[in-house]
Amino acid sequence: MGGNPCSEGSLHLPPLRGKDGMGGMERAHARQLRSNLTDAERRLWQTLRRRQLAGVKFRRQQPIGDFIVDFVCFECRLIVEVDGGQHVEQSHYDDVRTRWLEDRGYRVLRFWNNDVLADSDAVAQVILDAVASKV
Repeated sequence: MGGNPCSEGSLHLPPLRGKDGMGGMERAHARQLRSNLTDAERRLWQTLRRRQLAGVKFRRQQPIGDFIVDFVCFECRLIVEVDGGQHVEQSHYDDVRTRWLEDRGYRVLRFWNNDVLADSDAVAQVILDAVASKV
């Protein structure tokens, strides 16, 4: 088996564009977020960038609809979120956001900052397993 596990025999859905896609959020805001990654996001990006994980492409701080997701693989319809302490207070918002993304065909994985920093190999394995299952 060679190549991208998400592209072999899976249904190809295009990335969301237009109203439901990448036009809903200001690109400048996403660009600003990309230049101000948290330590945990930076650590995870080192693993996800340049197709290092199973040969799939991840983008960071990507607008989708009215949201900016931390990391997304459009090929696998997989979103990875790295949450800090502020997410405890905004769990309802995160739930609504996750449901909206799932309704559009994405699978959302969430990790706490401290998990990414303390055990980045385990986090990478969970993401790899999700990619391998051809999400």
